Amino acid sequence: MAKQNKAYKFRLYPTDEQAFIIRKTFGCVRFVYNKMLAERKAMYELLKENKEALKKVKHPTPAKYKSEFEWLKEVDSLSLANAQLNLDKAYKAFFKGNAKFPKFKSKRHKQSYTTNVVNGNIQLLDGHIKLPKLKMVKINQHRAISSEYTIKSCTLSMTASGKYYISILTE
Repeated sequence: MAKQNKAYKFRLYPTDEQAFIIRKTFGCVRFVYNKMLAERKAMYELLKENKEALKKVKHPTPAKYKSEFEWLKEVDSLSLANAQLNLDKAYKAFFKGNAKFPKFKSKRHKQSYTTNVVNGNIQLLDGHIKLPKLKMVKINQHRAISSEYTIKSCTLSMTASGKYYISILTE
């Protein structure tokens, strides 16, 4: 039988300190995405006549920015890596003709970031969820996730009204 993914969305109740770290992560993910997009745009303008050279260009990783911007080390590194993957996905969709050119992320409206499970760093424990850099965060788990399912990733989001949610992707 083929494996299937299923997502569960729950409300989060972080402490003030955890909420600060979550908002800081939103900002860092947005910063890295916008910085990488600006560099790609500049490289495209420089090499748009030479398609072969453009294909061979090595794009920077979020780790490159950590030496220049020390505050990027304070947030979850997987969330920054996912920002790079999201930008790659947006570029591929644009060049296939399935989407418009990627836009810069703004602070307005809904903010979110995704982190992946590595060595059991994300765990559901009676009324709480253990997340990287945040430790235990209170969660309103209104339905059970089967023990047969494995957690693949989590997306934390904040609505414009300031409510926090987590979407847990399982397989």
